[in-house]
This record gives sequence, structure tokens and C-alpha cells, in this order.
Amino acid sequence: MTDKDFIPSTYTTDKTEGKVTYKSPSNIALVKYWGKKEHQIPANPSISFTLDTCATTTTVSYKKLNNKASDFSFDLLFDGRSKEDFKPKISTFLKRTEKYLPFLKSYHFTIETSNSFPHSSGIASSASGMSALALCLMELERELNPNMDSAFFKRKASFLARLGSGSACRSIEGNLMQWGAQKDTQESSDLYAIKYPYKVNPIFNNYQDSILLVDKGSKQVSSSLGHDLMHDHPFAEQRFDQAHKNLTKLKRIFEEGDLLEFIKIVESEALTLHAMMMTSMPYFILMKPNTLEIINKIWAFRESSKTHVCFTLDAGANVHVLYPENEKEKVYQFINNELVAYCENGQYICDQIGNGAEKL
Repeated sequence: MTDKDFIPSTYTTDKTEGKVTYKSPSNIALVKYWGKKEHQIPANPSISFTLDTCATTTTVSYKKLNNKASDFSFDLLFDGRSKEDFKPKISTFLKRTEKYLPFLKSYHFTIETSNSFPHSSGIASSASGMSALALCLMELERELNPNMDSAFFKRKASFLARLGSGSACRSIEGNLMQWGAQKDTQESSDLYAIKYPYKVNPIFNNYQDSILLVDKGSKQVSSSLGHDLMHDHPFAEQRFDQAHKNLTKLKRIFEEGDLLEFIKIVESEALTLHAMMMTSMPYFILMKPNTLEIINKIWAFRESSKTHVCFTLDAGANVHVLYPENEKEKVYQFINNELVAYCENGQYICDQIGNGAEKL
């Protein structure tokens, strides 16, 4: 498919007002996306577990205007309060999507949103937030075009979510999502995410993710800036090639349930992501001292316990602790005994892989 496939011709019905709510999860990348081209096209493919508990709930109320407006008309409430500093990002998203949602200037929207986790702390709040908003707007388009089928609805929602936040395209569905064209994955695309199309061993069912909140504050460097710094990065091409190769390796790993090799790729990808940040110009470090303490504790525990616990990181200080469900009891005890002390106010979130967004 090309972007032209997402431009509607005509709408068959009219809708004067309404309200829709979607709950959309965050996701945690196993092979990381870092660096992008024009129009939110990824510089390398990525694959992620869709989460379950960490989610954004967004309600969009809409009312048709008497005449089409010259600009987008919307109010934004975050946790019940007006959030003016979020509005520019929403405006940018609406500008990027207007070509594919030509009704946008014909309505006034009230967007009410809230997260189940701390905003801007490296748990991909933009992924859950933009995917939830994209789904709400797609629900209105489905009202205008009732003949739209479910597969196209999800694919276009992923396409639109990408225009708000690249990783958001991986949050529409679950539980294992791939985004970015890659020669060894059939139907993979830079325009939207697809459900991983190959065999996955049952050991990855209900995989657990405990998110250790090392630092709940906002990141000092946004992901958007970090992506931009890849354009002239001295190691960019090698990094992009590494991502392609790791995705190819994962095909066998997922099929056979090879957790030892899974751990190597997932942890290497996390450290490579932060290595690219540390070798950018300007360079920056998002990990905190407690991030490193947790990583070393995980390595020592894995060796002594012979479990398959591992870590990954997003663009932040928080640590995602990944492990199979059959090791949950041992890992919970380890987290409570040894890792909670490194979390801000002792806080962490217990999550697991989920099945994607849902309409409420």
C-alpha cells in the first residue's frame, strides 16, 4: 500500500456530533527504532511487545461547525485540566493527517486524555497517546464511511498514529508488532505496523514487563531531538544495519523459544540505543546511576538463579524488566528484595504483553 490508499474519495453519510473513547497501550521495543526520515519514516525497522496496563485513555467529543474553519478547532484536557503546552503537538499531528482526514476542519473537538503511568518518563506516552487519538478520529471517519472494513480501519489508524509519533503505530494491535520495511518480513512497511507474521513459541505468551520507575521526571532531551541527531551520526549506518540483522535473527529465536539468544539481542539493542545517544553531537545521557545499578543486579541475579530475566530501556532512565510468565514468582521476589530500593519512591509497574487498543 502507498499513502494514497489512505486518502478517502467521498463520505457516504453525515455526522453532526458524537463522542468516542479509546484506551490504547504503550509498547516496548525489542529492536529499537532510532532515527527517522521525512514524513515520520523510520531509518530502520523495529519490533515491539504491546503492553497492557500502561495505557492512555482518550475521549474525543466532536460537533460539526456551521462552516468549515480556516484552522483546527479543538480544546485539550489532560487529567481533567486544560493543557496548553500539549496543543502544539496535537496541531502538528492534525496538519500532518488532514490530507487523510479531510473532515478535520469541519468539526470542533474536545480531547480529554489521561495516562495510567507518568508522562514523559520513558514509557512511550506519545505512543499510547497518539494511537488513542488516531483511533478516536478513525472512529469518526468510520461513521462517515460505514462500509470501511476492520482490517483497513486498523491499518489506517496505525498509519495516522505514526504521523503523530513513530512508535505509536505499533500500539494499535498486539501482541508482537513490527514496523519498518525489512527484506525478511513479508508485507512489512515503513507506513504502518503489522502483526508479526511468523511462528512464535508459546514461551512468549503472557511475557511479563515490570517497569522500574528510576526517574519519573521529564527527560532532559526529547525523543524527537534524539532522532534528529542520527542524521549526521558517525555510527548511524552501522546501527541501521544491526537492526535489520537482529530482526532476521529473531525469526528463529521466536520460533524456537531460544530465550538465551533473545536476551542477548534485547539487552544489546537497549545498550546500543543509549550508546547512540552518548555518541551523538551534541551528546547526552538519559540513564541515571540507579539505572546502571539495576542492570548489574539483573545480570548477577540471572547468573545465580538461572532464570531468563533481562532488561531493556526506552529513551529514558526507567528499566523494563522482561521475563517469561513461568518465572514470575522468582522475579517478583527479586524485584522486591533487591531492585525496589533503586526506584523513585519505591515505585514500579507490573505489566505484561497485551492485545492492543480497545474501544470503551
